Amino acid sequence: MDGRFEKYKGIHPGIVLDRELKRRALKQRPFALALAEHPQTFNAITKGKRNLTTSLALKIERELGLEEGTLLVLQVFYDIRKEKEKLATRIAPNLSLLRKTLFWDTEIEKIDWQQQSTAVIRRVFERGSEAEKAEILRFYGKAKVVSVMGSVALSTEPITEDE
Repeated sequence: MDGRFEKYKGIHPGIVLDRELKRRALKQRPFALALAEHPQTFNAITKGKRNLTTSLALKIERELGLEEGTLLVLQVFYDIRKEKEKLATRIAPNLSLLRKTLFWDTEIEKIDWQQQSTAVIRRVFERGSEAEKAEILRFYGKAKVVSVMGSVALSTEPITEDE
């Protein structure tokens, strides 16, 4: 891979391509037509809305005099970054430490822990045991819990099971 593109790992290759075209003072539409590619497709790629195919990447690299595979490597690193982001949203706290009755009105396995973080933190810190609070604090981190509950949540008296 061309060394000057090393810093772009994880960025959509279309955005890098757009910068390269501007740097060379090349217009998108004529460049796309020169490659026998639809200008709309090419524009979607340069905006990061569409993935770069192998055949188009090879055409672009040949036309711009780039090392073969440079744009494809960028596409792979971008795909890896997007997949890691997806996996991060599926991560959940240790469910064995949380009582299902705490989430009596929903299926605990179907909770989107990132999107519903505020509701989860509030519920656990209002009704949960110390072990449950500790798990939520570990999972979301002190900053997130304090932003939802305020610093008071970290210094409250423990809630026991019989209260």
